[in-house]
Parts: sequence; structure tokens; C-alpha cells
Amino acid sequence: MRLDEATALARLREHDHAVLATLHPERGVDTVPVVYAVDDAGYVGVPIDRVKPKASVQLQREANLDADPRASLMAQCWDRDDWARLWWVRVELRWEGSEHERADVLADLLAQRYPQYRDKPFARVLVFRIDSISGWSASAP
Repeated sequence: MRLDEATALARLREHDHAVLATLHPERGVDTVPVVYAVDDAGYVGVPIDRVKPKASVQLQREANLDADPRASLMAQCWDRDDWARLWWVRVELRWEGSEHERADVLADLLAQRYPQYRDKPFARVLVFRIDSISGWSASAP
């Protein structure tokens, strides 16, 4: 059953993680699990943090976005025992950069949402504008 935009956005806001897809110039689709925050103005923030170990804070997803600012975010709920609870939400995004005016608002939302981010240990927050959102659910919302 198709979700209307308001229901899809509500599920995205309630969920706590998703998969971000960008386009690598040679490999094609490049996916990575992320946490995120959604603000009331229609922007999504994805942190580049200093909490989890990384070889570098210069990440491939940013190089991908420099080449092509389109991205998708996919959140889903899976229940192997009760398929009536299955749903997914897909958000088509456009990268606005990490110096965008919404970055501080999104950093605050991330700090409120995830205890690990209470002290805002961000190298930066990637800011995306929501271009479109769609979703599906196995049962009525």
C-alpha cells in the first residue's frame, strides 16, 4: 500500500537509521548506512562524526556528491515474523553542502536525537534538501 507524503515523512522522522546512496563515478551506486535528522524546512542532515573510527574524515560519499549532488535515503522496517509490519520510505535528495545555513539546526537535532552526539562531535554535517519522498507499507498506516 502506497504511503502518502505526510505518512512517509513521519515514518522517516521516527526511524533512527537508513542507507544513503550516492553515485560513484566508476562503480555506480555507492551505499552506506547512516543516521540522520530531518528538520521542519525539508532538509536532512547526515553527520560526518569523530565518534566512530575512520581512516579519514574525507569520505568517498562527499567526493561522489561533489561529482553528482543527487542522493537517495532508504529507511525500512523489517519483521521476519510479521510481514504485515513491513514498510519502507525512499527520499530523493539534493546535496546542498556542509556549509549550508541549515547545518547548525541539523547538528542540534542530531545531538537531541542520538546520545552519542550530545557534545556535537561533528567534523561537519552534510545538508541535503528533500526533492521527493515516497513509501510503501504492507498494511494501512
